[in-house]
Amino acid sequence: MFIGIDLGTSSVKMILIDQEQKILATSNLALTVQNPKDGYSEQNPQEWINATLECLEILKTKKPKEFSETISIGISGHMHGATLIDNAGSVIRPCILWNDTRSHAECVEFEKQNFDVRSISGNITMPGFTAPKINWLKNNETHNFNKIFKVLLPKDYLRFYLTGEYYSEMSDASGTLWLDTKNRKWSNKLLSCSFLEEKHMPKLVEGNKDTGILKNELKDKFHFNHNVIVVGGAGDNAAAAAGMGITEQKQSFISLGTSGVFFTPTKNFLSNTGDAVHSFCHCLPNKWHLMSVMLSASNCLDWVCSITNTSIQESLTNVERFYSEKSSISNAPFFLPYLSGERTPHNDPHIRGSFHSIKTTTDTTNMQYAVIEGVSFGILDGINSILKVNNNFKDIFMVGGGSRSSFWIELLASLLNRNLSVCDQSEYGAALGVARLAMYADKNIKNKSDIIKEIKISKDYMPNLEKMDVLMKRYLTWKELYSSNKQIASRLII
Repeated sequence: MFIGIDLGTSSVKMILIDQEQKILATSNLALTVQNPKDGYSEQNPQEWINATLECLEILKTKKPKEFSETISIGISGHMHGATLIDNAGSVIRPCILWNDTRSHAECVEFEKQNFDVRSISGNITMPGFTAPKINWLKNNETHNFNKIFKVLLPKDYLRFYLTGEYYSEMSDASGTLWLDTKNRKWSNKLLSCSFLEEKHMPKLVEGNKDTGILKNELKDKFHFNHNVIVVGGAGDNAAAAAGMGITEQKQSFISLGTSGVFFTPTKNFLSNTGDAVHSFCHCLPNKWHLMSVMLSASNCLDWVCSITNTSIQESLTNVERFYSEKSSISNAPFFLPYLSGERTPHNDPHIRGSFHSIKTTTDTTNMQYAVIEGVSFGILDGINSILKVNNNFKDIFMVGGGSRSSFWIELLASLLNRNLSVCDQSEYGAALGVARLAMYADKNIKNKSDIIKEIKISKDYMPNLEKMDVLMKRYLTWKELYSSNKQIASRLII
């Protein structure tokens, strides 16, 4: 048996699978996020521990016999978080999360070097990444910076709790800005930009390799029959890709979750730092991937439904009816979906969300349509950024909460002028991905190449030719609205 742990921003999800990858049991517990100031996002790592232990207990209760036969565990986690450990193994301060934008000034500082930072990391320096967070600490919390013994990513702190070992793996480490992404190793040059050395980092392995065994007290607490191996695991999106079987360059997926992601594997290291494309290692050896990320996607819909006091299902029904009317979308308002700033392609921590072209006739449905359309335009922005350096992908899978809306996928298919496929997904996709990586530790599985399988397609969507022209015309106007707003965005933040 194998366990997959997915440490998300909002919850810990966990699955127990057998050798046939049948899901035997699941568990899920919520986490909280603290926002002490605008642009600040933090989490208490002790919550991760408490939720993980409780989720393990739930799996044990549901399937005690199978649970006790667990061989190995894989861990997925939300990327970029700075979890600081002192020399006693204690957490120094709350973890600064991926969607925290306080370190925008330190991003400029980080890149002021006598060498090309971007050519080594493969990425532009953004506030969401780990490195500028450490520079912010040095500038603003010197007492905490001076205590640093190790900097761990969220899932790697959880690993440390489970095993007592300091390890990370390539996909998650790519998001620190300290990794030589092409050569898959820590870069002393990049570490020096944050006044750190390799001794402050965990050891690196590939996602399917062993990183230690579960501590004896945890083995005894949960009555495991074996020494349970913990493997490298993966960052959240690479884990989700492994869960869908997306490891080859012709494949890709769009995730309409809290954030909006386009992900496609590559055979070799590629990058487009000019458009803030993420260039990361994949969670399997000798594989890389490109990724565009918009910080606010389905949470924009959650937000507009909240302020209009409308359920998501009711909103989607109304918007679909509105979209089907021939002339309605031509006169709809526009929405910039930048509630927390933006990554790809703008790398703009100052931009915020806004409506444009609101009229006396604008109603709730018009605004909800504008939100869905604006998020979709952001997805297209990201794909266009990746197309500048890589056009090998063909198959695009849809995942995330937004992909449950047929209307939204039809709109995206028309906007992108591509066929889109919805797969038989589960909210435990990332947990399945790392459970699959954990299977590589089982010596009884002889054919390891069969572990990562492509997920089944449940429905295909094709572009609506009647909608393509009007959507593209609106997209071009929408891009101009960002350019105009950018001029004053920084002055609007207090």
